[in-house]
Amino acid sequence: MTDQATRSQPKADPSTLRLVRHVHRLIDPAAEGVQTWQIALLADDETVGSLRATRGLYWKGHNLRQRMADEQSFAAVVAEQLLDAAGQFRPEFEEFVDLPGSVLVIDNLHIAAPWDDPQVVAALTSSVIDRLADNPFAVVLPRVSGDTEEALLAEAGVLLSAEAFSDELLIIDTSLAAPEESAHRVREHLRSRARYGGADPWNDDWDEEGEEGDEVLTARTREVLRLALQELSDQAWQEVSTLGDQPLQRGADGLFGSLPRVTWHQDRLWRRQMARAFDDLAADCASTDGVELRSTSEEMTLHLGIARAQDLTRNRPRLVSDAVAALPEERQDFDWDACSDVLFQDFSNHSPSVRVTRLVPS
Repeated sequence: MTDQATRSQPKADPSTLRLVRHVHRLIDPAAEGVQTWQIALLADDETVGSLRATRGLYWKGHNLRQRMADEQSFAAVVAEQLLDAAGQFRPEFEEFVDLPGSVLVIDNLHIAAPWDDPQVVAALTSSVIDRLADNPFAVVLPRVSGDTEEALLAEAGVLLSAEAFSDELLIIDTSLAAPEESAHRVREHLRSRARYGGADPWNDDWDEEGEEGDEVLTARTREVLRLALQELSDQAWQEVSTLGDQPLQRGADGLFGSLPRVTWHQDRLWRRQMARAFDDLAADCASTDGVELRSTSEEMTLHLGIARAQDLTRNRPRLVSDAVAALPEERQDFDWDACSDVLFQDFSNHSPSVRVTRLVPS
């Protein structure tokens, strides 16, 4: 392992990073079957890193081994180990991955401090895979050690569930679930760092001085939670009108169909109370006082609201951006795990008549 503590500086905010792809020519015959991207990593407008991604499409390369060998790079090493002289995948490779087919070779990493740490490189690698591996691919990275940038890429590969294929190659099999789960953990790690302005709260050496007292339920968090609760309220009232006292059957969809099975035989009155609970909590979020949980049914609605809010921030970024455009940014914005911890811990420690937490005013 490279020494991240000596390499990385604090307050390197991952939220500033973005990718720029330089692609092969549109009608270049040399790109048939083997395509090479040069990818730049920018922090704000400054280039802080780059890597090369070579995509070998087995079904388009008449002799993929020779095509990759002609690249005269790490791709040539990959071609020699994965394919035989006839251009067919070797038996040991076919046994190593679930669906042998196309390959994505990632190498030639260059990255400047303070971004030269495995988590950042793993996130970069994961983003490249997401964009270039549009079906099951074997993603191949160099397997090296020592204090080099290629060793840093190897560390990133391990974070993404790469397995050693040989002394020189690591392979990520994207047809498996583990790489996607690992990529999710890496992204969550960097999101946590972004919330803290680049400091790493997962690091045992993290200095928490000045972090205590930060408000989790910021103005932007509160507005997105209000938006989520309002969406759920609208959906609940519509379903109340449609369902009436009708019990739900197995496989029922919609908001009430997503609730625990024990609730499926509840009547119209109970469903109206749930819809009102969404309205009440949305109103709390719209006020400058706080969120008040008055019953266990409101606890359930808040669980649903936080889940919907998290879904909005992940899957509808334009909607969220427009909703919070006029509100000040805070590093704790959209920390939904912390939001749950604060609200539900306080609810369990207070009577329902106690206002459990204060929100930051707009």
